[in-house]
Amino acid sequence: MKHFFLSASVLLLSITLLTNCNQSNSASKPGSKETAKADSAKGETEDTLSEVKSSYPPLDKKLYDSLLVFNAHGDTTGRWPVKNTPYPLNGAILPFKRVVAFYGNLYSKRMGILGELPPNEMLAKLKGEVKHWEKADPKTPVQPALHYIAVVAQGDGGKDGKFRYRMPFKQIDSVLVLAKKAHAIVFLDVQVALSNIQAELPLLEKYLAMPQVHFGMDPEFSMKDGTKPGKKIGTYDAADVNYVSGYLAGLVKKHNLPPKILVVHRFTKKMVTNYKNIKLRKEVQVVMDMDGWGEPDLKTGTYRYFINQEPVQFTGFKLFYKNDIKKKPFHMLTPEEVLSRYKPYPIYIQYQ
Repeated sequence: MKHFFLSASVLLLSITLLTNCNQSNSASKPGSKETAKADSAKGETEDTLSEVKSSYPPLDKKLYDSLLVFNAHGDTTGRWPVKNTPYPLNGAILPFKRVVAFYGNLYSKRMGILGELPPNEMLAKLKGEVKHWEKADPKTPVQPALHYIAVVAQGDGGKDGKFRYRMPFKQIDSVLVLAKKAHAIVFLDVQVALSNIQAELPLLEKYLAMPQVHFGMDPEFSMKDGTKPGKKIGTYDAADVNYVSGYLAGLVKKHNLPPKILVVHRFTKKMVTNYKNIKLRKEVQVVMDMDGWGEPDLKTGTYRYFINQEPVQFTGFKLFYKNDIKKKPFHMLTPEEVLSRYKPYPIYIQYQ
């Protein structure tokens, strides 16, 4: 798994990130151009933050079951569809739509396509990928998404020695505004480093209480043994996943929301331990996302051993515009190739 271990150093950009964040967080003087721009955008941001919840159509259980069978893609092992899973609440996105997400951080052009391109160019590219997936699988509508790293593992310990940097809320607000333009949902992703998910998740509650905001947790940077992030691959246990899904379920019930999607990144066995103990809830749809990069055969093996053979509920697949093509003559898989290679069909697709 050498190719995948390198992804930690690729993603760990905090040497420059913290400097950029501090520069971006400097206060604007009253009456400055920056303040004027902020005021002009305030109305749009507030409108996005206060998005009105609509009524959600009742769940079509027959259609839901048939789509689970369709997405099993002819699996004959008996693992897919996953047995004894609860029906979701009304308004569930999966498996009625495939989510296609752009991943990254607005402060960095190196952490993913979301922050690499100017906003309008990025949204146009996302629209193009959505159309490609709709063409590759006409039976499954596509829900665009922006997957934003809201807590970033970094090389500097910071004041509390936790080696993570929390993005300012104004940056998250900006992502919500961009998502609204693209009719996209939003994922807030957390890399806890030497902190923990119990400390980081509640700080994002005001966003997760919104119907269009979902959550991602990244075991790669969950350093339970105190190792600095980037030195080795981290881990989460089923208990951590259950804490997050329980927290999200509480918000769904409290605010009368449709089910949340919880994305858990994975590309090694030890990144998620005791997967059989992961609890499924009607308020939360769990996606195990194959997060590794490399040549197609390496990605296929990772998906087979750590996603297909350890079934939880839904599956995801990550595509890297740059890292997947580092080793020539390999290429980034196309939607058609992903759909032809993998059982079950990934219902969540992430581009970095």
